[in-house]
Amino acid sequence: MKIAIGADHGGYKLKEIITAYLKRKKFEFKDFGTYSEESVDYPDYAYPVAEAVARGEYDRGILICGSGVGVCITANKVKGIRAVLVHDTYTAKQSREHGDANVLCLAGRRLSKAQATKIVAVWLKTEFSGDERHLRRIRKIER
Repeated sequence: MKIAIGADHGGYKLKEIITAYLKRKKFEFKDFGTYSEESVDYPDYAYPVAEAVARGEYDRGILICGSGVGVCITANKVKGIRAVLVHDTYTAKQSREHGDANVLCLAGRRLSKAQATKIVAVWLKTEFSGDERHLRRIRKIER
């Protein structure tokens, strides 16, 4: 599985934690930045990640900003993206099983290292159920 990851300054520290986790677990990924806590604009990182996932260059994306809201709104503007803002493992699992979410958005200023790592682990290992009712709903979203 190939993963695209990006963050603004509010998500930078958590992005570094998540990329270390991805390395430990031997996931293939590309870090789209930012590379410091210097103030930047979240759309400059959210769009490239979302667009790369939408083009099929990456299987899934992870985006992080202070609240997770800005990157989630931005990513969902890209056709083919189903981005979700997740604060717990239940929602992480449901977003994959039922919604086939392809971009995970996290709140860099609200999640601990342990919380974020658990969320990412669950989200990455959970597959889409493929149930007809979920496929029907996804098709409606895509229209």
